[in-house]
Amino acid sequence: MDTFTGAKPVESELGAGRGSPAGLVGAGITLIAVVGLIHLIDAPEDLEEGSYLGFLFLANFLGALVAAAGIYRGYRWGWVIGLLVAGGAFAGYVISRTAGLPGLPAEEEWLEPLGVLSLVVETLFVGIFLAVFVPPEKEGRESSSSAAEIQQGGRS
Repeated sequence: MDTFTGAKPVESELGAGRGSPAGLVGAGITLIAVVGLIHLIDAPEDLEEGSYLGFLFLANFLGALVAAAGIYRGYRWGWVIGLLVAGGAFAGYVISRTAGLPGLPAEEEWLEPLGVLSLVVETLFVGIFLAVFVPPEKEGRESSSSAAEIQQGGRS
């Protein structure tokens, strides 16, 4: 238990036997925090224009903070909220540049630097999420029989 925060170790709930979950947890917290900060940076511009997009960006920032806190504390719901925040932001970016959001015209700038950075960070977060929660495939029957042959010195 962390003496400063009182948090319990995250490895116990995330499956310590699979790689380095502490490193993945740290990466997940960092990535979702960056997603929130990017949207916080973009929020004032949209709030000045009077569009609801600024409020969505603020909601993304707050959701990212909640997700980061949940992930840090070792709760599965933190990861799920992070997945919703990152996935929703990614989908919103694509929709805003294809069909356009309700009441707003479609954006024409696909390669806005902060937007591209956001897409990269959101994709990395989803990858970390999958690495933590999707169990690796078990070896097929052929692989296990080959392993048995190796252990027996190649004899059948």
